[in-house]
Amino acid sequence: MPEITFLEAINQALLQEMRADETVFVIGQDVGELGGAFKATAGLHAEFGRSRVIDAPMCEYSFSGLANGAALMGLRPVVEFQFADFISTAFDPIVQFAATEHYRQGNPVPVVFRAPYGGGAHAGPFHSQSPEAWFVHTPGLKVVIPSNPYDAKGLLIAAIRDPNPVVFLEPKYHYRRQKGEVPEESYTVPIGPAALPRAGDDLSIICFGAMVSETLRSAEMLAAEGISCEIVDVRTLAPMDTDAVLASVRRTGRALVVHEARRTAGVGAEISATISEHAFESLDAPITRLTAPDTPVPYSPPLEKVYRPDAESIAVAARNLALY
Repeated sequence: MPEITFLEAINQALLQEMRADETVFVIGQDVGELGGAFKATAGLHAEFGRSRVIDAPMCEYSFSGLANGAALMGLRPVVEFQFADFISTAFDPIVQFAATEHYRQGNPVPVVFRAPYGGGAHAGPFHSQSPEAWFVHTPGLKVVIPSNPYDAKGLLIAAIRDPNPVVFLEPKYHYRRQKGEVPEESYTVPIGPAALPRAGDDLSIICFGAMVSETLRSAEMLAAEGISCEIVDVRTLAPMDTDAVLASVRRTGRALVVHEARRTAGVGAEISATISEHAFESLDAPITRLTAPDTPVPYSPPLEKVYRPDAESIAVAARNLALY
């Protein structure tokens, strides 16, 4: 299999699904000739034209609402937000309409809301947020965050084919930094099941998105010290594969939950509560969370390094947990 970047995997998924299904179209700011803010839609406009690769005005509310209407009429829109931070402008069409339409009217709403999210690019508070908890809290939405190019392509294709609205968050830190083997042909990775990129015995580290690669690096560091870490990549935050999380924690007896979103009411709190409720008797140490603090994301590179969990800080937290 050829090695491609995370960003190329996203582009490949969009290209292949648009070729396979003429009801699929892309809409967002600068997705046309420019190819998107990060070039995720590069080449699509040249092949499919402006009727299926639609440049929208700077009004996320309007083009998200348009996508909902198109989905009700039998199309499969893929909405691109330039940054996940701007998805708040489209909050009403996503959480009020897309998430509830099936419950209210029985209608499928096959929309994918794609957004580059997370930090590491020194882009400050308006371009670095991790808003996944907003949508995990909303019944009716599926929330997906891939951690590698293989999953990025397979999960995005699965999201486009899904009859439900999917919020698909892409760790932009990985866009051009991360490469992996990805089949050239179309394939899907099922929405729902977690992945186990590394088995271990001493503690479980539950994470997703860009934190998976950082956790894998920390696990290599700790292995040299004789500490064996098992890593659970949640991948789908809603509906979450809690069985996989609980099975891992029951095996190791220790749980470290890592994400780059802010701490209070983050997804890590829900994971921790689930472990406490269903695997308490298997725990040999308190559940530990490693997250960003409850502040806006800083511009300063040294400050953002402290703000955002990385392999070094994960290793410290895991080491302390293993030695508890």
